[in-house]
Amino acid sequence: MPDQIPSPAPRSATNLFSDPLDSHPLWFKHSLFLSPNFDSESYIAELRTFVPFDTLRSELQAHLSSLNHELIDLINRDYADFVNLYTKLVDVDSAVLRMRAPLLELRDKIQGFRGAVESSLIALKDGLSQRAEATAAREVLELLLDTFHVVSKVEKLIKELPSLASDWSNGDVNSVQKSNALSLQHVENGTMNLRETQSMLLERIASEMNRLNFYIAHAQNLPFIQNIEKRIQSASLMLEASLAHCFIDGLEHRDVNAIYNCLRAYAAVDNNGNAEEIFRTTIVAPLIQNVIPHGSFGGVVTGASGDELENDYQQIKKHVENDFKFLLEIASAENSGLHVFDFLANSILKEVLAAIQKGKPGAFSPGRPKEFLKNYKSSLDFLAYLEGYCPSRAAVAKFRAAPFYVEFMKQWNVGVYFSLRFQEIAGALDSALTASSLVLVQNSYSDEENSQNLTLKQSVTLLESLRSCWNEEILVLSCSDKFLRLSLQLLSRYSNWLSSGLTARNKGSVGSNPGCEWALSVAPDDFVYIIHDINCLAKEICGAYLDHVLQVLSSFSTEVLDLVKQSILYCGRSLDDLLPLIINTIKEALVQKSFEDLRQLKGITATYRMTNKPLPVRHSPYVAGVLRPLKTFLDGERAMKYLTNNARNNLLLGAAADITCRYYDLAADLVSVVRKTESSLQRIRQGAQRRAGASSDVSDHNVSDTDKICMQLFLDIQEYGRNLALLGVEAANITAYRSLWQCVAPVDRQNLIEF
Repeated sequence: MPDQIPSPAPRSATNLFSDPLDSHPLWFKHSLFLSPNFDSESYIAELRTFVPFDTLRSELQAHLSSLNHELIDLINRDYADFVNLYTKLVDVDSAVLRMRAPLLELRDKIQGFRGAVESSLIALKDGLSQRAEATAAREVLELLLDTFHVVSKVEKLIKELPSLASDWSNGDVNSVQKSNALSLQHVENGTMNLRETQSMLLERIASEMNRLNFYIAHAQNLPFIQNIEKRIQSASLMLEASLAHCFIDGLEHRDVNAIYNCLRAYAAVDNNGNAEEIFRTTIVAPLIQNVIPHGSFGGVVTGASGDELENDYQQIKKHVENDFKFLLEIASAENSGLHVFDFLANSILKEVLAAIQKGKPGAFSPGRPKEFLKNYKSSLDFLAYLEGYCPSRAAVAKFRAAPFYVEFMKQWNVGVYFSLRFQEIAGALDSALTASSLVLVQNSYSDEENSQNLTLKQSVTLLESLRSCWNEEILVLSCSDKFLRLSLQLLSRYSNWLSSGLTARNKGSVGSNPGCEWALSVAPDDFVYIIHDINCLAKEICGAYLDHVLQVLSSFSTEVLDLVKQSILYCGRSLDDLLPLIINTIKEALVQKSFEDLRQLKGITATYRMTNKPLPVRHSPYVAGVLRPLKTFLDGERAMKYLTNNARNNLLLGAAADITCRYYDLAADLVSVVRKTESSLQRIRQGAQRRAGASSDVSDHNVSDTDKICMQLFLDIQEYGRNLALLGVEAANITAYRSLWQCVAPVDRQNLIEF
């Protein structure tokens, strides 16, 4: 029979239809309290962002109450076993006494064994300490013995040098006198063998000195070392003198083996500076002195031609190729171990720098920009030539980081040079833009070809200044960012000059913007030159000029070239943005001239008011002059030659629309006033007739003055529309003209515009 499944405990009505008594909200997770990383402050701070403090407190109190109930339940559940525990513990004291005796015996044994071990450990440590001291003393003794042996060996080897030198100077000569069979070639070979032998001996001594220096570094404060310090210094001085003598002799005779051994000796004793200085004073200095005389053998060369360095660098390059190259090849040979030497910077460049500073100090002066730039570029070419002797990129980087390379580059103050060029270039443009009027270039419109050239001196000066910034006779590539900024500033200055002038013209006064006087006095026809120059400048800047700049900066990265291109194109487009403003200025001037003729429209009222004139049959004389300024301007030589078709159309349509708006405003006001006056007069006339008892409809069939005036205006706008058509403008497409037609046309012709 299967086990019966226990039925669940009955639930109360509260548990059935509401949350259990121990239920908590979803945000209250009491399991977090058992986490080892639980932090009460952070827990409360996190919950308070979305739970009220009172609600949190009530939930915590409820949880505490629940925990207390669980604790009481646990105590009550095992309370009987806890009470019976004492009754089950029988004869515990006797059991404790039985276990205590063996435990005490075991503790005594352990303490005795521990004492023996500690005494043995102390004895062992003492032995090891004595052994370490003995080892250290032995090492010091061995170090001192090695030092003494090396010092003795060095002194012994040094003593062999004079005898070898005497054999070199005397023994070889005696052998020549004793043996007539030896030839001069054999003597030279013997001399070279002796020089090589001496250099090999010096290299051996240098290696021993290197070992001696190592020993001394580890035993500096020992009395023994202090006692033999004089012997060590004496040996070091003897080695230095002998090594210098052998190295100089090898340089003079270009003995490759001897030079190689001497350089290895210098590298062994870490005395690279002496070798570089000997090469500079022995080989480099006399040759450079012949090229650039200075010091006690030559005075300072003065004058512009005397400060040029290009020819001097050419001669120095020949000396490098003929007289210095052999040593540079020895020092840069692969796997030679001689890469620690830097004869390029510390010997050649150092002497060249000193010679220029003493013999031609004016070569570094930026006061004469042309000569300065020529010398600067020649110097960069010379440095690039020297870098050609570097065997690797690492060697090039080392050469450029050398102190004398850095000092040589500091002599060229390109910042001052740029400041002078800035004043020269920007000053020329500023003086041209501060003129009180537009200055035309001579023969600016003498032939057809010049229609593609600039017409104003201000524009010509701008283009010349822009080209000067990237002229190879002015540009310093290391300052290309400054010259780019100068180019953009020149374009901005020209744009501001135009915009400020147009603003001053609209206001009718210069105000706080000096240099805008030209705009107040310039005629509308002269603005054609500005439009033409802006078109030419924008085309040149965004075309050939931009290509030239990018070609000059071709060595830069693509990202830099993109930024340069965007900046120049932005300035070119800013010039194009001025064209609508200039066209609008021309348009306003032409509209103002036309408005002078339009004012004659007011005379129509006097012509037909209170008169018996019949209806007009032809237009007024003033209509022919309304569009005359616009037509004269468009048919003028300047507009025909320099204005593009697009500019002509924009100007024509804009001016025609504005003139028509003015025409409509005047005509509408006139018609409105006439009709109001006519209405008032008619009311007065009718009142007088009623008082006299006369009929009031006597004059109803007569033509009124208002009709005559409107008919005259209608005839005028018809002629005006025909004149617009002659200029190529469709009058019906102008909103103001349609409004004007509706205002003055007869009732039967208002829906159809024709003339």
